[in-house]
Amino acid sequence: MCAASPSIFLISGIPGAGKSTVSALLAGRFRRGVHIDADVLRLMIVSGNAWAPGQDVNPLEEPSLRDDAQRQLALRARHACMLGESFFREGYVAVIDEIAVGGRLGDFLDQLEASPLYVVQLAPSLEAVRARNAGRPGKDVYAIWSHLDAVMRETTPRVGLWLDSSAQTAAETVEAILSRLDEARVR
Repeated sequence: MCAASPSIFLISGIPGAGKSTVSALLAGRFRRGVHIDADVLRLMIVSGNAWAPGQDVNPLEEPSLRDDAQRQLALRARHACMLGESFFREGYVAVIDEIAVGGRLGDFLDQLEASPLYVVQLAPSLEAVRARNAGRPGKDVYAIWSHLDAVMRETTPRVGLWLDSSAQTAAETVEAILSRLDEARVR
């Protein structure tokens, strides 16, 4: 267990990249660590959620849901950042787990003021994501969200640590992050 100074980690990647597992393991490596799962924030919306449980459509591509979905993404990003900053001020290492690809990464960087701030973009191959997805019954994210791999690779600013975790276990990915903190640090 590390006795690290307060800091914030943003662990990003497409759905199925391993963000939640890696984030929870990483937070557990610190004497005072917290895992902020943005999916949990989304689930707090019990009525009017653009991402209804069991929904088999991408709400960002559905015109009737697009505006609500965009607002809810911005809201969940803002709340994840607020929680991260709050835990940071109380002496914790906060690990935020969110899909911060494309322009969304800038939204997080603009809202997170803490230093040190580490950004890790988990970038396993699509084949690895497909295989991981197949091993998660009841949580099929590949068919709907695999297109985000191109968004991540083509439009996301190259800041922080980009890590191809295709051949790594979650524990190995955490070790890789901890051994490459200088690359991950953005401030």
